Amino acid sequence: MAGDDLRTIPLHRLSATTIAGTVAAQQISATEVLEDHIDRIRALDPALNCFTDLCLDRARAAAATVDARIATGECPKLAGVPVAVKNLFNVSGLKTRAGSKILRDQPPATHDAEALARLVKAGAVPLGTLNMDEFAYGFVTENTHDGPTRNPHDPTRSAGGSSGGSAAAVAAGLAPLTLGSDTNGSIRVPAALCGVFGLKPTYGALPREGSFPFVDSLDHVGPFARSAADLAIAFDVMHGGAPVAPAIADAVPYRVAVLDGWFSHGATEAALEAVDRVARALGADTRTELPEARRARAAAFCITAAEGGTLHLDRLRTRAGDFDPATRPRLLAGALLPAAIVQQAQRFRAWFAAEASRLFERHDALLAPATPCPAPVLGQATMEIAGETVPVRPHLGLYTQPISFIGLPVVVVPVHGVGPLPLGVQVIAAPGCESVALAIAHRLERDGICAAPVVGPS
Repeated sequence: MAGDDLRTIPLHRLSATTIAGTVAAQQISATEVLEDHIDRIRALDPALNCFTDLCLDRARAAAATVDARIATGECPKLAGVPVAVKNLFNVSGLKTRAGSKILRDQPPATHDAEALARLVKAGAVPLGTLNMDEFAYGFVTENTHDGPTRNPHDPTRSAGGSSGGSAAAVAAGLAPLTLGSDTNGSIRVPAALCGVFGLKPTYGALPREGSFPFVDSLDHVGPFARSAADLAIAFDVMHGGAPVAPAIADAVPYRVAVLDGWFSHGATEAALEAVDRVARALGADTRTELPEARRARAAAFCITAAEGGTLHLDRLRTRAGDFDPATRPRLLAGALLPAAIVQQAQRFRAWFAAEASRLFERHDALLAPATPCPAPVLGQATMEIAGETVPVRPHLGLYTQPISFIGLPVVVVPVHGVGPLPLGVQVIAAPGCESVALAIAHRLERDGICAAPVVGPS
């Protein structure tokens, strides 16, 4: 937006990096940015239902603190950037409900989750918490207790889940940066359906302290944003290691291949066209397969159900009636899984990870659909995949589960124009190679293949 007068552009349409740069340069204040986003939330969120709780007094105090820091010569990396988090991250003063009725009995958090604390230290301004599927077990954010989050592209449709509030808030311009979690696809599915960028980092790359767990051996946390650069700076702030942001603009000719087999089975023509469009832009004319991806998805289901069911076993015994009816039977079934099946799934997991590592000897990144289809209608129970009628909720994660199963870093890039609704493509890299996936996403954005414009009125 070089050359534009920022005061003629609605501040909620600016990227996180643009906000941080202009606030640091004292062209706009953190307080002005915040008030614009508060107005946006008040105007649109009653219909979209992204937020579960706001902390506006804290936000105003934080914005004033950022402005004071800048006046003394500081230059925080995320100066004045409004941020909101999925309601399984602790936010000091708010209740961490994880989308449940049961946890509403708990007292408010006394400290921020570590990932949020690092963002705030870097100058981000916390807005509040965002809607999700109960206990992160779902792909639709149709929450019995808090209501559904609606897709900003079409309010009759799902925002995806379980981090649906996080993705929809970014798409609608309610926040330029949000945090979500991803166990089986809960960042990648809503990012794809809402048409924004999402990063599921390598397993363990970002701190989970202060976030309510789902499946310890599969849980990841990561950001949503409207640009690859925003994802990169957020990752750098939360990661604290060698920065990836300076490297993402490098025009390195990465070796990219399209995942075939399981990852093309059952996808709609639009979903496959989104992958093809990205592949053509990258000159990726090689196709390859990740052996036994279907079995990997089944094994991920077993581990998810078993660990999730065990985590909630006491609550299932004492407060079964307070669970979301869509969540309770899956947790109960998981708690009853024989240990031998779970052990077998874990052994297979090690084999599958080794197979994936062999692919990365030949390729720097792999492409796959993020979802088999665009956003389904809210309340839709079934859909068609490869001529078979299947339930919507589990099958939105058809192509994400085999990847998070082995902890690989993924950036979802949004593709518009392949149909009336956006779709997402997974850019998958080797463990620890977030910079590769982010650099490819940045190139696609630079070349006009992928974008995440704010949806809705100015």
